[in-house]
Amino acid sequence: MKTRFAPSPTGYLHIGGARTALFSWAYARRHGGKFVLRIEDTDLERSTEASVQAILDGMKWLGIDWDEGPFFQMKRLARYKEAAEQLIAAGHAYRDYMPKQELDALRAQQTARGEKPRYDRAIGQRYRGEGPAPIRFRTPQEGSVGWKDLVKGTIEFPNAELDDLVLLRADGVPTYNFGVVVDDLDMAITHVIRGDDHVNNTPRQIHIYRALQGAMPEFAHVPMILGADGERLSKRHGATSVIEYRDQGYLPEALLNYLARLGWSHGDSELFSKNEFINWFDLDHVSGSPAQFNPEKLAWLNQQHIKVADDARLAALLEKEFSGRGVDVRGGPPLQRVVALVKDRANSIPQLADEAMIFYSKDIPKAQIPPDAVNALSTLKTKLENVAWERPALGEAMKQVLKESGLKMPQLAMPLRQAVTGRTQTPSIDAVLELLGKETVMRRLAAALGSPN
Repeated sequence: MKTRFAPSPTGYLHIGGARTALFSWAYARRHGGKFVLRIEDTDLERSTEASVQAILDGMKWLGIDWDEGPFFQMKRLARYKEAAEQLIAAGHAYRDYMPKQELDALRAQQTARGEKPRYDRAIGQRYRGEGPAPIRFRTPQEGSVGWKDLVKGTIEFPNAELDDLVLLRADGVPTYNFGVVVDDLDMAITHVIRGDDHVNNTPRQIHIYRALQGAMPEFAHVPMILGADGERLSKRHGATSVIEYRDQGYLPEALLNYLARLGWSHGDSELFSKNEFINWFDLDHVSGSPAQFNPEKLAWLNQQHIKVADDARLAALLEKEFSGRGVDVRGGPPLQRVVALVKDRANSIPQLADEAMIFYSKDIPKAQIPPDAVNALSTLKTKLENVAWERPALGEAMKQVLKESGLKMPQLAMPLRQAVTGRTQTPSIDAVLELLGKETVMRRLAAALGSPN
């Protein structure tokens, strides 16, 4: 088995393309096959090296590795010319010498009559010429062409709807439908998994496969991804680039998990690893209906993956985030210990940094301590001077103060949080006190109580 992903390098790796790559890759991995990366760079005006790099970076970050490639179509022009000449020799293609202005006029007339614009072979072949010219495919005009799609079922098109498409432009650059067939044949692709916007291309490609007498792959056309408004996913719906999600603090395994669930399911499973996905993935459970992108669901999945992620790995990401913010973590508690305490409260790396800031911020807002808590905090401060700075001992000191003062835990814990962190919500306050360290806690309590250190 051999699958492929064949993006055009005219922009970043977007969500739809990443899902196509993921499905193709997982299908090959599950069945012990190979996954090929091919760059379809024949759009000379829009293709860029930067886009190629963005695609490679996005795939590597997601962990989608390839066995062969990347191959570039612009390095295979001689092969496309050879295949086109083969088709001419077999009577399946011909050179088109119709002047462009004549073709434009013909199409304008067809449109004016309410007809679908199409090439008229009878008119086109009246023209004769020499030298470079586009090469067109001689499409069968009778009958129909169809296939059994692995997602959509049986699909069939009347040949009368298909005109003689250009295979090779006059400059020797192949059109999409020709280049993709020659490449898939040469690379022995057995399964083509792609977006259903390619359904209308498939009958044309099937004719070319047959004319070249090559083994035709099986096709699986996956429905598109829509935004919350029901429109096709685009930039206006938020970040659509894989790298943008990386930069916004998402984990690759979370985005991969979410992409996998966009149009495919395995029972009721929502949260799973990359290896589980490979073991489970099949085309039988790919939905025939469009998937809807839900940013809230992605954020939830990211939170779940952060909860179980390795603390050392998260600490490295947190350090990078703090560096970008200009936050100096020297003198504070070890990042890895902070991560272990606060990661359950974050759904992204930036939010993880927000939660962790209580341990590294130099400026704590002055707390407004309720009168009934002032004496209790003063008593607690005195007790903390003489306890081992460990969570059990800190918690026991708080319990003693509650017993002596008659206050309930929230009446003590809330002002204590505000005094030492500037916030009303934190993880367990005894754990926070332990990590902040004795010197910092005493200094902040003294400042909140207006007493000398």
